[in-house]
Amino acid sequence: MSTDTRAPGTEKKGATELTLAMVLSGTLGVFVIESGASPFNVVFFRCLFGTIALGLYCLVRGFFKNHNFTPKKLGLAALGGVFIVFNWAFLFESYEGTSISVATVVYHTQPFYVVLLGALLFRDKLTATKFGWLGVAFVGLILVAGVSASDLTGSGDSDYLAGLGFALLAAVFYAVSTVITKRVTGVRPHLVALVQLVLGIFLLLPFTSLGETKGLGGDWGWLIGLGLIHTCVMYVLMYSAYQKLPTAKIAVLAFVYPAVAMLMDWAVYGHSVSLLQALGIPLIVAASLGINLGWSFKRPAKAAAVPSAADSDNANNTDDTDKVEITSGGTR
Repeated sequence: MSTDTRAPGTEKKGATELTLAMVLSGTLGVFVIESGASPFNVVFFRCLFGTIALGLYCLVRGFFKNHNFTPKKLGLAALGGVFIVFNWAFLFESYEGTSISVATVVYHTQPFYVVLLGALLFRDKLTATKFGWLGVAFVGLILVAGVSASDLTGSGDSDYLAGLGFALLAAVFYAVSTVITKRVTGVRPHLVALVQLVLGIFLLLPFTSLGETKGLGGDWGWLIGLGLIHTCVMYVLMYSAYQKLPTAKIAVLAFVYPAVAMLMDWAVYGHSVSLLQALGIPLIVAASLGINLGWSFKRPAKAAAVPSAADSDNANNTDDTDKVEITSGGTR
C-alpha cells in the first residue's frame, strides 16, 4: 500500500512545474546555437547572468540566512561545480558536430554512469537487473549514435564522431557532478547551484574570448536568456517540483526534455533522426526508467491459490499483491 501523503493538488502543481522546466530545457540547444558564441563563451555568460538572476532570487527569498554550509559541504559543492560547468561546455560543443537531437539523446545516458560510478567508487551493488538495463541502454546508444564502419575507419565524418564523444563526455561529467553533489545534504539546492555558477565564472574566464562578443549585437538576448530562463527560472521550477513529486513521476517527466529538444531541432533546423536511430531512443528511455524506478525483468510472483475465505482475507490478499508490484517497480 502506498504511503505517499502528498495532496493531489500539490502533486499536480509539481507535475506542471517540472513539465514546464523540461520544456525550457528542450529549447536550450536553440538558444546556444542562435547566440552565435563559442561553447566556452556561452557557458561563461550563462554562469554570469545565471549568478545575477539566481543570486537575486535567493536574496529575496532569504535563502542566505541559515544556509547550513560547512567548509566540507562548500568544497563538495565547488567540486561538483567543476564537473557541471565543463559538462555544459562539452554538451554545447557536441551540438556543432552532431545535432541537438542526437547530442541530447546520447547525453541522457547519464543515469547509467551514475550507477557505474556508484559501483566503482562506493561499492554500490550492481545487480543483474541493473546490469541488464545497462546492456539495453548500450544497444540503444549504438543505434542512436548512427556510427557507420566508415566513421570508425577514418573515411567518415570525423566531426560527427567528435560530437558524439563530447556528448558522452558531458554525460559522464554530469554523472560525476551528481555523485558528488548528492553528498551535500541539508543545504538548499538553489545555493548549491549558485556556488557552482559563481565558480564557473572564474573557472571559465581563461577559456573565454571576450573579444568575440563585440559583434554579437542582438544575439546578447540569447545569452541573457540562457542565464535568466534556462538557469534561474528552470532551476527554481525544478527544485520546487522535486519536493512535490514522487520519484516515479520525476523519472517519467524528465523525458519531456529530449522530446522537446528533438521537436525544436526539427522545427528550427530541419534535423531529424533516421529510422535506425529512432529505434534506439525507446531502448534508452526504457533503460533509464528501469534504472531509476527499479524495474525488474522478472514478472511479479503470482499469489498462490487459496480456498474460499471471508472478505477480510480477500482484502489481505489484495494488499499482498500490491506490495509485490511496488517492490518490483519501486524506487532506489
